[in-house]
Amino acid sequence: MSDVTRAGNGRPMHHRLRSATAGFRGWWERRHGHAPPTNDTDARPPLAEGQQAGPSETVAPVVTGATLMWRMRTTVKDAPGSLAALCTALAELRVDILSLQTHPLAEGTVDEFLLRAPEELSAAEIARAVSASGGTGIWIERGDAHDLVDAPTRILGLATRTALDAAELPLALRQLLGRCTIRSLPATAPGSGRAQESVPVEGVLEDTVMRLRAPEGGVITVERPYLPFTPTEFARARALVELDARLGPRIPRSEDVLTLPEGNDITVRRADAGDLRAAKAMHARCSSRTLTMRYHGPVGDADRYLTHLLSPSFGRTLAVQTASGRLVGLGHLLWDGDETEIALIVEDEWQRRGIGGELLRRLVEMAAGTGCESVYVVTQASNTGMVAAMRGLELPLDYQIEEGTLVITARLSEVGVAEVGEGRRHVAVS
Repeated sequence: MSDVTRAGNGRPMHHRLRSATAGFRGWWERRHGHAPPTNDTDARPPLAEGQQAGPSETVAPVVTGATLMWRMRTTVKDAPGSLAALCTALAELRVDILSLQTHPLAEGTVDEFLLRAPEELSAAEIARAVSASGGTGIWIERGDAHDLVDAPTRILGLATRTALDAAELPLALRQLLGRCTIRSLPATAPGSGRAQESVPVEGVLEDTVMRLRAPEGGVITVERPYLPFTPTEFARARALVELDARLGPRIPRSEDVLTLPEGNDITVRRADAGDLRAAKAMHARCSSRTLTMRYHGPVGDADRYLTHLLSPSFGRTLAVQTASGRLVGLGHLLWDGDETEIALIVEDEWQRRGIGGELLRRLVEMAAGTGCESVYVVTQASNTGMVAAMRGLELPLDYQIEEGTLVITARLSEVGVAEVGEGRRHVAVS
């Protein structure tokens, strides 16, 4: 199988595909269901029967029957009684405040709520009540049980994941900041070596956009057009990036030994910049057709992309090596803004042995494990091997084609992906 897709190294790599994939831009811009973080700030429980509320207390509503959870953010005046008036308005609607976090600003205070409300109460009704009580800049959307985790616990969990695996940083930022678009721009443009735009060490916050100095010297841009970032969110994001920079390059060290149908053993493991020399050697053994179908550009440029592709800052890479230690395949899971791309290449001599399908299944499983709703591959319409491998996933697929460029999207949210057992030693790959 010719297991090939595009270079897939983020937005700077799209220049060669723009003419062929201009029709896909709107499709690539859709958002996924991530939402801003919430925090636990000692929301009061309902008073016991017969207990009287103190002069500064508001009796929490007792919500019975079917309920819905909502995340809400609004700005209130920084004046005594402003928050109390808002809470009273919510109580009158029998809305329970599960948690509250405040973000003091130069003018006013941004309050972030996790609410539980009667099912029949709409978001518009809640927003009207908040507006009538003095709230402005109201944003509200559905929440779920995951939002009940308090912010300190949530942030510590994200920091732990980032500490164990550098590829987790973009995902941790997205879970920290909610539904947003994250792009990583390397210090030098892949394929050209030219220096690109940089940012100060302390980063830049501009309303709905924050830019942070990436650990390897590039730039991480986070954009959330529907809701401005607060200084607190900016500080938390910067702390995660600083942690990643201090810890340096790192990936989990684990590997699986699989047995191919003809009896050969191969090892599948995570790869990083330490595999650069072996990856270039594999390129040298690949045919021009394989390299062209994989990178969608001049064969001579293929090696230039590897430094970017093997960096954990831009995604996760799986490597396949033989019993002798020779690298014969690479699979990339790339964080492309708010989308997730999969890209594969297998050395010619080892194609059509099931390696590409195994890499694809594992990368899709990784994507599902991070909460991605879909993944896509960009290839050529003539690449029947990749089309067959995507169909072999038995997931809902969408196809977009223009001028010979084929984009196949697998939807992960509708059908579960079978897990590959960790640590298995001998598995037949079909």
